[in-house]
Amino acid sequence: MTVNTQPVTERPDPRAFGLPVVEQAQIPAELRSLVARVHDLVDAVANTEADTDTLAEAAATVEGVTGRLNVARRQIGTMVQRDLQSGDVEYGTITNIVSGDTNPAAPPLLLERTPEGLRGEVTLNTVYQGPPGLVHGGWIAALLDQAVGSVSAVETTPGLTAKLEVNYRRPTPLFTPLEVTAEVDRVEGRKVFVSGRIRAHGEVTAEATALMVQVRIPGTETQQG
Repeated sequence: MTVNTQPVTERPDPRAFGLPVVEQAQIPAELRSLVARVHDLVDAVANTEADTDTLAEAAATVEGVTGRLNVARRQIGTMVQRDLQSGDVEYGTITNIVSGDTNPAAPPLLLERTPEGLRGEVTLNTVYQGPPGLVHGGWIAALLDQAVGSVSAVETTPGLTAKLEVNYRRPTPLFTPLEVTAEVDRVEGRKVFVSGRIRAHGEVTAEATALMVQVRIPGTETQQG
């Protein structure tokens, strides 16, 4: 169970930091469809053995589409507001490499509230490969960093990773549903101590402990210490 040593304060709104916020429901279905198609495209490009004429035609097509899309770009730091099934609200950068709603490179990892903290499932293909048939260690660390950072934000207030230690227990396979969980262990002032793990077939393949440092709301005192 999550253990807090002090009352949870009101979570800051990213607008207080001058960041634009988009509600998850406001992201057009057409953009979500495009993100999914480009996600598939990345996998296809990474694994293709098509002939050179096909490759050249595809490159020209992608270049043209990229030019059309680049005529309007979001502000750096744009956040997305997600309403969790538990009734909690979570904020994250909309292009987050692990869970960004509009980032085709994201797996993505979708986390939901549990009595212990947060839980999600994700299946990774060869785009995330390190050793043959296995997930790259950097992506394992990224998944765990996202999970522990998110649980710290949901259980207390948003913060930044000050320290992350990952223990790779056994190889993490591709094309396998991975369970990712995280919980808050304790809170000391602005320091939030968290832990998380990844399981495949019910066995822990990697686990992490981390120290998150809560971000202060400009002009206010959110935490003591």
